[in-house]
Amino acid sequence: MYPSGHPSLTPAVESIVGRLDRLLEDRPSIAFGVARRQLIIEGVATDPDHPVLRRMAGALHGHHLGAVSIRRGVLGDEISEALRLLAAEPARGGAVGLASSGAALAWGHLRLHPLSFDGLALVGDAPLAADGDSGKLDRPGGKARVREAELWVGLARAALSVDEADDSTPIPTEPTVVARAIDEHPSAEAYDQVVVGYLLQIGRELKTSTNGGNEGLRSKASSMIAALKPETLRRLVEMGGDAGQRGEFVVDATHGMAVDAVMEIVKAAAHASGQTISHGLTRMLTKLAAHAEAGPPQARKRADLELRGQVTRLLSDWNLEDPNPEAYNALLQQMATSESSATPSTGGGFETAGPEALRMVQMSLESGVFGPLVTRALEGIIGSGHPGPVLDLLASAPEECDEAGVAIIDTLASPEALRVFTSREVVDVACLERLLHRVTLEGFAVLLDALASSEDRLTRRKLLDLLSGRASDISGLVVARLGDDRWYVVRNMLAILERSGHNPNDFSPSLWTTDPDARVRQLAIRLQLRLPHERELAIRTALDDAD
Repeated sequence: MYPSGHPSLTPAVESIVGRLDRLLEDRPSIAFGVARRQLIIEGVATDPDHPVLRRMAGALHGHHLGAVSIRRGVLGDEISEALRLLAAEPARGGAVGLASSGAALAWGHLRLHPLSFDGLALVGDAPLAADGDSGKLDRPGGKARVREAELWVGLARAALSVDEADDSTPIPTEPTVVARAIDEHPSAEAYDQVVVGYLLQIGRELKTSTNGGNEGLRSKASSMIAALKPETLRRLVEMGGDAGQRGEFVVDATHGMAVDAVMEIVKAAAHASGQTISHGLTRMLTKLAAHAEAGPPQARKRADLELRGQVTRLLSDWNLEDPNPEAYNALLQQMATSESSATPSTGGGFETAGPEALRMVQMSLESGVFGPLVTRALEGIIGSGHPGPVLDLLASAPEECDEAGVAIIDTLASPEALRVFTSREVVDVACLERLLHRVTLEGFAVLLDALASSEDRLTRRKLLDLLSGRASDISGLVVARLGDDRWYVVRNMLAILERSGHNPNDFSPSLWTTDPDARVRQLAIRLQLRLPHERELAIRTALDDAD
């Protein structure tokens, strides 16, 4: 907003360089991808409703940029020159990404990666769905198909146009071509993070899609993964060593992609996690995959369900140090001896952690009866940490099963169950969001404790977004945790109060407007500005602050 040469520009650039220096102390570089309404940072898509990030993404997208990468040692002149280009309105000075010379977009430590928009014609001309309606938003599933097409074209563009894309020709989107481009590209964090960001979004789209028309995206993504070299897939799955993102991607892929792609991803994830899968189990899972893809019609659905269930259970034991834990051996034994129907054991116990437990829940919903066997099945599902399949059943359950459905979801939303879900290394925040409307105040206390105690920044961020969007008032629980010694816990609690708009009547954030950490002071002042009787004090405090 300042003209060239304005005295405020130099301090602004210096502030950005200072923040980048701190950010890059423990990493050589950082990259983020650009979508129409959100950014993709370290494989995580930002909230499309965040006003500042959405506007920033829109501005970069308007300049036809696909990614931005910054390396350690970035200079103020580089930042200043890049911001000067990006500050210009595309409608007046032209889009930066469409500049005739790509050299104008690269500096010593900073690069703006352009993208080609020729590929956008593929949304209408080469629809992913077989019915050809992907570009027609007025038909059922049209918007979802456009979303799926955009994701695939975005992945193809990221794979092929980061360094040497030719703007004069359309981007090929065949899965084998995309896989070959990723295989041949040298390993670089900027490139890998953008590609992985799209893979995460595709996996999540396939897992959560309910329109039934995602077979095109599923087929293309699965074919591309199957065509990747094993070492390339391992590189992508490793994702910089972030176990949380890796687990989320593998679970989403297990539920959404074709079984042959699931097998490849599981092998890569096992290697990245330092785990060992025996040849016998690999052969058995491969056999299930073969039956799911090309077996008799009556066996395909069963084989597909069993494969995904067994893989999900296998993933749940990877936090153990022993490569052959007891639960792993029990899994092998059960797969070798299980019969087609679930039967109680001689001791009255019931195997509840696999597909049998899910079938018990399904029978409860169909019959409208909730009893001890269902409770035991839910205990096993809660212990596995993956309530998603049960929530999917509840979403499609008949209306006459209301009583059983309420009992099931209340069991999953109980404080005890939430404590199990949030204690896992990979917290399924998407499932927690689906349970939130049945969570009690005691349950919210469990979620707030998880937000305070989690050592994973990604999990903390997701829980913060989840709790900030609640319509119910949990401000009393939040204020009780403001006495924590950790600055980020205090900041997160203030952020929940500020975003939710709920504050106890006698609460004042003035105590934290003088906190030693500037990030805490900023949130406290923003919260104080929302209180009419403290707004003037907040303005004075902000103007007097040294930051």
